[in-house]
This record gives sequence, C-alpha cells and structure tokens, in this order.
Amino acid sequence: MMLNRRGGGLEPTELTDRYPEPGQIRVAVGACAVCRTDVHVVDGDLPPPRFPIIPGHEIVGRIDAIGPGVDGLHVGDRVGIPWLGHTCGTCAYCLEGHESLCDRPLFMGYTRDGGFATSVIADARYAFPLSNHGSDEVLAPLLCAGFIAWRALTSAGPGSHLGLYGFGAAAQIIAQIATSRSRSVYVFTKHRDKPTQARAKQLGATWVGEASELPPRMLDAAIIFAPDGAVVPQALRAIRKGGRVVCAGIQMSDIPGFPYQLLCGERQLVNVSNLTRLDALDFLRVAAKVGIVCETTPYSLQDANRALADLRAGAVAVAPVLIP
Repeated sequence: MMLNRRGGGLEPTELTDRYPEPGQIRVAVGACAVCRTDVHVVDGDLPPPRFPIIPGHEIVGRIDAIGPGVDGLHVGDRVGIPWLGHTCGTCAYCLEGHESLCDRPLFMGYTRDGGFATSVIADARYAFPLSNHGSDEVLAPLLCAGFIAWRALTSAGPGSHLGLYGFGAAAQIIAQIATSRSRSVYVFTKHRDKPTQARAKQLGATWVGEASELPPRMLDAAIIFAPDGAVVPQALRAIRKGGRVVCAGIQMSDIPGFPYQLLCGERQLVNVSNLTRLDALDFLRVAAKVGIVCETTPYSLQDANRALADLRAGAVAVAPVLIP
C-alpha cells in the first residue's frame, strides 16, 4: 500500500520483485502492526518523507532471500523489523554507542519502504530473530510498541510507583512488565474511557483516572505516550522530588509554559523516541520471560486506510494489525 503524496490515502500498487543488496534481506511479511507514527506519516505531521513510500514498521515475517555479506540469518528464519531500519555506523553518535541518535538513520515506513506490503527489503543488522512461539499477528506490536516501551521503562528508572499517561499498546506492555516486578502502576486516560480503563485494571493497575487528575500518592516516575504536550506539566505535578517524566513519542503537540517550581526538587524531564539494537534484544528476552500478551484487531492489507482511520479516531482499543 503506497503513499504517493502528503496527506493522501494509501493506494494499492503492484511492484516488480525486489532483491536484497549486500547486507540486506528480503522478508515475506506475515503481519505488520499499525502504529500511531504511521498515522503521523500518512497525515503529514512529520517532515515529509520521500514519495512514494510504503508505510509500516512493526513487521514480522520470514526471510525468503538474502543478499551478499549477511551472516547468522537463513532463508526461512522468522524475524522482526522495527522503526529504526539502518544506521550509518560512522557518525560520532554511532561510534559512541548511541546509534539511536545516528546522524544518518533510515526509518522503516518513513524514509525506506516498510511493511504495509507482501514483502519488504531490510538491513539485516536491524532484523531480529524471533522464535516460533506466538503468531505473527500477536508478535507484530512488540516491534515498536514493545521496543519503545522497554526503552521508556528503563529510562524511567526502578521506582516502585509508575505513572502511565495514555494506555495504548506500549503502555499495556509496560504495565505487564512493571506488575511482574511488583511495581505499582497508575494509569491516566484522556477521558473516562471505560474499555481502556477496564483493560488497565485487568492488567493490574493500582489506580486508574483521567490525565487531569492527581494520583492518590506521589509517583517515582511517569511515562507519557499521549501526544498532548499539555500532559507534561500535569505529569510533573504528579511526581516526587527526584522523580522523572519520560516523553516517549516521536510526535507531540507543544508543551505549554509551566512554573519553574514544577522542576524544582531535581525533577527531570527527558525524551525517548528511538531504540538501539541492544534495547531490542533485551526486550525480546524480557517479553519471552514475562509472557507479554498483546491484544490485536486484524485487518486485511487492502483495509490499511480503514485501520489508520480507526486508530486516528480512537475507534480501536487494541493494536490494529495488517495481515497480507
């Protein structure tokens, strides 16, 4: 499904077979989850990508062709391919081990063709081996929601009382990991969204309320997935001295002005918007150990525009996943 212009809908497109170049693999797509970032790409909220582009960056499938110079992967292996699809390996950030800040990255479904397709070409370094446990559909949301959730959780620190603003796929994954480690989770939703709040309680949340409310106790840390900058001051009000607020999204509306007092007491405000390969490998091990469960809603590949519309409108409470 091809995006040919900024703000346009996706259009079915037949392409000739593509073959992997050195260091690349080709993957037959089994499932590709639909992420909020895909909505931002299609709606033109991010700086325009090259056109045409195939969106999609939560990809699970099996390798069906391998380019020269690829070691450790084989035809038939099941792999997952995330948002960060390539780094240069030579800039100062890459050389320092901070590949998430690479100066010349490529992103699946944004600056290189992604997984809203029957097959995809990927950098073999950014294709992560998956076991045969679990369906492609259930695993697909782990490839973005899971990875960014894990990086946000580790950035938030080990505090016992954790707030989650927004309760989509990533926050639901965090809740499962946090509660498995006996941490208390406090969930904030935009409105009295009963299905979402019920899901939060089902996953063990200690408290559920609206983003405008304060929790019953001060939090050690808070992670914001809601793309609303107005949530930031509210989260700062909810954390204790020395606490941390983590903004865990690629796109967020402007943060309004707030009193300096909200930062006093050595409170911290940080951002996480990318991953590293080490994050991915660490998370996949934890996910297998915890037994992360992602609820999904399947859509056919031809229904990609409907899946995006449902996610945009908040009409789907669990992760939408395209099945070619």
